[in-house]
Amino acid sequence: QVQLVESGGGLVQAGGSLRLSCADSGRTFSTYAMGWFRQAPGKEREFVAAITRSGSFTAFQDSVKGRFTISRDNAKNTVYLQMNSLKPEDTALYYCAATSRYALTSKSYEYNYWGQGTQVTVSS
Repeated sequence: QVQLVESGGGLVQAGGSLRLSCADSGRTFSTYAMGWFRQAPGKEREFVAAITRSGSFTAFQDSVKGRFTISRDNAKNTVYLQMNSLKPEDTALYYCAATSRYALTSKSYEYNYWGQGTQVTVSS
């Protein structure tokens, strides 16, 4: 069973950085590709980044390319989202999710498990 818990959110000024973590308490973490999504108030949930099971391949939404990186440590059952040069428009509730699909996917309905989310607020 996959149980995902996000941490690392908070309030930061524009231009600052945060690192989000998502830990899985189960024993099958390395068999899932992982993704990060976000949802701002009044908006739909959107894809942010994804990483394959081994961590060899990643994908990003265009608006975060060059600012965000995604990585994982399968020994620690944890996936990370490093967010640099944050902008007020990055403000949202950030979720991590796990998918049994082998290939990277940005489609939320293809993810099987979700965390509860961690709030990121970027002030101008």
